[in-house]
Amino acid sequence: MSESAGGTGFAELLRELKNRSGHSYGMLAKRLHMSTSTLHRYCNGDAVPTDYAPVERMARLCGATPGELVALHRSWVLADARRGQKAAADEGVTTEVAKAEVAEEVSGTEEGAGVSAEEAGPRSAPASGPAPEPAPGPVAAPAGGPAPEPVPPAPRARRRRRPALLAAVAGAAVLGAVAVALVVPGGDQDNDGKGADPAAVAASDRAPATGAGSSRPRGSRSPSASPSTRHPSASATPGNADGPDAATSAPPDTSGQAPASAAPLTVTTHPYSWESPCSQHYLINRPPEDVNPPPSENGAPAWVAVHQAVSAGEQFVTLTVQGSGRDTVVLEGLSVRMAGKRAPLAWNDYAMGYPGVGCGAGVPTNSFTVALDAVRPAVQPVAGQRGFPFSVSESDPEVFYITADASAYDVSWYLELSWSSGGRHGTLEIGDKGRPFRTSGNNGRPAYAFPLGGEKWAPAQQ
Repeated sequence: MSESAGGTGFAELLRELKNRSGHSYGMLAKRLHMSTSTLHRYCNGDAVPTDYAPVERMARLCGATPGELVALHRSWVLADARRGQKAAADEGVTTEVAKAEVAEEVSGTEEGAGVSAEEAGPRSAPASGPAPEPAPGPVAAPAGGPAPEPVPPAPRARRRRRPALLAAVAGAAVLGAVAVALVVPGGDQDNDGKGADPAAVAASDRAPATGAGSSRPRGSRSPSASPSTRHPSASATPGNADGPDAATSAPPDTSGQAPASAAPLTVTTHPYSWESPCSQHYLINRPPEDVNPPPSENGAPAWVAVHQAVSAGEQFVTLTVQGSGRDTVVLEGLSVRMAGKRAPLAWNDYAMGYPGVGCGAGVPTNSFTVALDAVRPAVQPVAGQRGFPFSVSESDPEVFYITADASAYDVSWYLELSWSSGGRHGTLEIGDKGRPFRTSGNNGRPAYAFPLGGEKWAPAQQ
């Protein structure tokens, strides 16, 4: 798709992020697991990726801000929608041309049929009738007279062949259009919604496709949600550089009532929030000289992605839950689903706080803890605070703070939010961009800190 087809703003944003980061096309392509030529085409506007995930990964590698992530996603949605509209327009033109050719073919065929009937008359006469006229050709000149001009062949014989050729071409075009019409409505076949109509996606004004969660009714044995449950929310606030990990069950509904197959709420997930810099550590499989200085909280997601870091000791997750319609939604409970438990990572531990600088943070309302080392980890309210249930609506959201700690294991885990609204109920799965959260113990690991005003990491004082 060329820039004139809708990729101009999208390509400009990609080029700006790439040039500002200082990374080469080769390095970015290697990190994104794609060819250098493909990345060139995206940045030059010659093509628009069909999936937003590689675009988001590239933006994070280039250190995009929250506002830039939102602007980049909106430009990608518009470019993707214009590509679908252009394809539909091209298909309509092809169909109109095919119809015109069919009409011309029918007219030519009828005319040719009349000619054939006239010419076939003498040829189909019985043997006892008059002899057929001789074929046109040069006539012998009478003796002593001028030679007559040759009679030109009748053009109708050639014209009869043209309608047949046009009929064959038009028939092939019509069959192709019918085949496209039969295939396109069934394109939305996978759970990621990749076959969805881009124009319909643009109408829902989706936010970054981070896929934080999915909704499934209770008692359902299907491991995946319907495509509509994977659409991210457009209302998530860009307050964190990791972008809104929004789990929404349906596009915005102007009637105020969500479809029966969708959860009537959205969840915006920030998996790399900090309760305080001093409490936040990450395990990284790199020596100190290959690790960048500690980021701010807003820059933590990009820093984590670049270093492939894992939350160490504890992980502080923030959830913003909001109703998507007029009805009130009751949040009945929040539970933990374990996705894996292994020995803790034998990597270096890097602290986000600066030595000698005091850190302090109060305990926010709606705070919960999860002991991941337990046999059956559970979400427990912090002492003195209320637990579930809660209620939310479109105008009355709730924010939840979950501190998950691990010391003896490297744990992969999800959160599951049970909800009900009227006669409907279900469970929303919440993770890190569609993957499980991951938290590893860091006891006994080599620890490093970055002195305030220093230039490199140094061993932390025990």
